[in-house]
Amino acid sequence: MKKSIQSLRQLCSGVHRTMLGGALGVMTFGSAMAQPVNDLPGGPARNQLNFHPPATQIAENLHWLHWYMLSIIAVIFVLVFGVMFYSIIKHRKAAGHKAKELPEPLWLELGWTIVPLIIVIGMALPATKVVVAMKDTSNSDITIKVTGMQWKWGYEYLKGEGEGIGFLSTLDPQHRVWAESGRPPRVDDYLLRVDNPLVVPVDQKIRIITTANDVIHAWMVPAFGVKQDAIPGFVRDTWFRATQTGDFYGQCAELCGREHAFMPIHVRVVTQQEYTAWVAEQMALITARQEDPSRVWTLSDLVARGASVYAANCIACHQANGRGTAVFKALDGSAKVTAEDQTAHLQIMLNGQGAMPSWRNLSDTDLAAVMTYTQNSWSNDTQRLIQPADVLAARQ
Repeated sequence: MKKSIQSLRQLCSGVHRTMLGGALGVMTFGSAMAQPVNDLPGGPARNQLNFHPPATQIAENLHWLHWYMLSIIAVIFVLVFGVMFYSIIKHRKAAGHKAKELPEPLWLELGWTIVPLIIVIGMALPATKVVVAMKDTSNSDITIKVTGMQWKWGYEYLKGEGEGIGFLSTLDPQHRVWAESGRPPRVDDYLLRVDNPLVVPVDQKIRIITTANDVIHAWMVPAFGVKQDAIPGFVRDTWFRATQTGDFYGQCAELCGREHAFMPIHVRVVTQQEYTAWVAEQMALITARQEDPSRVWTLSDLVARGASVYAANCIACHQANGRGTAVFKALDGSAKVTAEDQTAHLQIMLNGQGAMPSWRNLSDTDLAAVMTYTQNSWSNDTQRLIQPADVLAARQ
């Protein structure tokens, strides 16, 4: 008997230690996981329940409309369920109430027809006013074309100050490395930092024209109250007028494939003076990139330049080792890349194919360099090169 009691005590003690250890482990893990990041101005906030703080008049109108609608719905909810539960309790059979058929007077019929109609009109009028304002893209100061592609954004300034500027905006490579490691650090702008943010001036009407190269995307910046689908073969538009300077963040809001989470949007709103200086800087870079396409390059120079072009534009989809992904084909050992006749390869680079977007926005020299780089990297060793003049001829 004593041995049995002692064994039982040992068993209980072991269970207690195991549970205590498990609880401490959970607490330690929870403590590590509970280390919070800070609020990101212009982006997500900790414990955020409401909309983003508005940075445009449209966003402010949407906030007001949200609370207006919620108030009406809350009043209807309380009244309807209040009457329902009052009737259930007051007229229950257990209290001696006997069911009977009630008359339906005209005033009742009119009441439950007219009152809902008034409520619907009261909700529809302000909502329509906001929707009409959201769709009015006339008289814009700057027009920017936004092209969604797997998985990056292309920006082209079509009208206004900055006309002619164009660039791609992709996720910061370090954030991709963190995501693939499975143990990302707790940074405020995780998966929101990009290499080239969209830059616009404050207090100017910015028209955004959206389209896509491959699948449906959606350009969304919550602080601006903007969300517009980007559909292949279609052109949609929206607009915003930022009322304050700063950095504002968004993401692709349409499930667009495997790396949907890696399509952040970063809009930098600056003063007019800062915007003018930025435009001058970008124009100088464009002029510097406009090299003479008739220049004859050596193989080593093209490969060296192509390595930087590949790292900036291609590495996200085709990987540093050239082996591609489930969506994008491998470049290492590709018959099209290593073929002696580069016509097919050039057409893909210029016009795109499947998930591969068009790269016409790159200069003739950059296209020639990156194609030469892929022909002579990894196991590819063709010792052949493509000159900028060949790319220029293929464009025409």
